[in-house]
Amino acid sequence: MTGISSIAPDLAAKRLQLLKEAATKISRVAVVFNNEIPPAEIAMKELEITAGALKLDLESMPVQSPSGFSNAFDVMTQQHVDAVIVFADPLTFSNSDTIVNFANRSRRPALYAAQEFVDAGGLMSYGPSYPDMFRRGAHFVDRILNGFKPADLPVEQPMQFDFVINLKTAKQIGLTIPPNVLARADKVIK
Repeated sequence: MTGISSIAPDLAAKRLQLLKEAATKISRVAVVFNNEIPPAEIAMKELEITAGALKLDLESMPVQSPSGFSNAFDVMTQQHVDAVIVFADPLTFSNSDTIVNFANRSRRPALYAAQEFVDAGGLMSYGPSYPDMFRRGAHFVDRILNGFKPADLPVEQPMQFDFVINLKTAKQIGLTIPPNVLARADKVIK
């Protein structure tokens, strides 16, 4: 076995910390994820530990199909959730516009696991570059097709993680990003 790991569960705590630093007044955070993806359970455990340390309440919002998002959004509204964290997986990627539109329309700060959500108008993201990871996957395919055994190729982890902030969205939802958070951003959309 070989390939590339996104190390997504390991980044969950960092995402929650960044969200709390950017939106200091939040107290209840919804976590939107596809619970059919095994790493989501590991990431939720990391978030629960960090949430306790940050004195935040987490609301788990598992979604398994596109129709599940509207139910999750209704629950977030009923439970007065202040902010949102969205895990990256094929389901959330393919519904990014729906998720971003809900968070922005309801004026909830949201931190996403991939820059593609911020490019779609989301507030912030922290994570590896998924397009770069997919391109790196081509390297593995090439090596295997040229005779390398998959077991002889190491599993790689991303080396760079990008923190992206969309100031247009921050203004739209009425959030002022603290200067110390803004200074740590790798990319700022103005």
